[in-house]
Amino acid sequence: MEQQPTFQDLNLNTPLYNALGDLGFERPTPIQSQAFNVVASGKDMVGIAQTGTGKTFAYMLPILRHLKFSKQENPRILILVPTRELVVQVVDEIEKLAAYINVRVLGVYGGTNINTQKQAVAQGQDIIVATPGRLFDLAVSHVLQLKSIQKLVIDEVDVMLDLGFRHQLLNIFDVLPERRQNIMFSATMTDDVDALISDFFIKPERITIAVSGTPLHNIHQERYDVPNFYTKVNLLDHLLRDKESYHKVLVFVAFKKMADLLFESVEALYPSEACIIHSNKTQNYRLRSIEQFRAGENRILIATDVMARGLDIENVSHVINFDTPNYPENYMHRIGRTGRAEQQGHSITFSTEKEQPFIELIEAYMHEEIEVLEIPEAVEISKELIAEERPQIKERNNPIKPGKHDSDGEAYHEKKEKNRKENLGGSYKAKIEAKYKKPKTRGDKNYNKRNKR
Repeated sequence: MEQQPTFQDLNLNTPLYNALGDLGFERPTPIQSQAFNVVASGKDMVGIAQTGTGKTFAYMLPILRHLKFSKQENPRILILVPTRELVVQVVDEIEKLAAYINVRVLGVYGGTNINTQKQAVAQGQDIIVATPGRLFDLAVSHVLQLKSIQKLVIDEVDVMLDLGFRHQLLNIFDVLPERRQNIMFSATMTDDVDALISDFFIKPERITIAVSGTPLHNIHQERYDVPNFYTKVNLLDHLLRDKESYHKVLVFVAFKKMADLLFESVEALYPSEACIIHSNKTQNYRLRSIEQFRAGENRILIATDVMARGLDIENVSHVINFDTPNYPENYMHRIGRTGRAEQQGHSITFSTEKEQPFIELIEAYMHEEIEVLEIPEAVEISKELIAEERPQIKERNNPIKPGKHDSDGEAYHEKKEKNRKENLGGSYKAKIEAKYKKPKTRGDKNYNKRNKR
């Protein structure tokens, strides 16, 4: 049996070994061991690996190993990530890894005062971690100079494209130096990702650790067929009562409105045990919610799909899909929040009748069926429906929106002939001239010229 490599097998330096020792890491993950030499060589690289496989260290270990001390003000390393939470997380990981290295790291993202970030940039940085929108704003203001960038890392690029950042990415590429190393990491390979690679990467070396759609085998997956929203709430309540097993639960919902509605219900059932994050919440509120959940102050975190890729929280006991995601890739990213670092995880999915096609897509994507469980007898089946679940009633004879051939009421009468106006369009002037043989406005030189002819 081939022995698994250790960090000693990589060509690291003493400061990095000391930092890894403090973190208690002994062996690199497959993506870390395979990406090290490629990133260190300076070649363009594309890494395809599932969530929770240590992608941040995969590109930061070789970068920090060869990043020399410098007093220059302009950054040399640029790391782009899709969400604000991921910026904070990546900066935290870099600071842990660079504990014994003199390196300046700054995270910039929207939703906070840009002037404060401009001041921090002006002090001089080595590594910038940013969301595309805020980075471009800083670059346009000329406070952040990107002419010294040597390595560009795009993490979670598939999510970045899903969120509509393609145009901003293209603008950023235009202001970066042509001679640079491009490093890209993604959990899935899509047509959009492949097109981006073809346009901007130079003969990239591809490293694939897990084929797109491969299920995470250390996560036990189960699902329930549930008729409606409030029955889902009752089932969730039934599960959450087991506080010993469900000690750190991440609940994903489809929409912000649904997240707020669920949070109200859960907060009423379990006061001070739940927190919530979605894109309408302020940055401070979101960060505080994540920290409280990470520290165990709240055992329940309710989040939307946008947040699924910006969360790296240890020891999540369960991921509960309150709504079934309509894209299989989103399902994979959601359940990847549990069972991280080779630990055992548990995912549970609630599905209504309308969501059954999504289950079929997910199972076909994974080539694996998800175990179906019966709803416990203690769970009340609610008949109450939320607005989105109620059938839409089509009013055929709505008086507010009369149809074209609806019968006219008694008060209706035809307009008199003189009041019926005709839309003359562009022929208006010609008809006036033909009728009155003179211009409607005095001093029409063109009319006088025409008469002289």
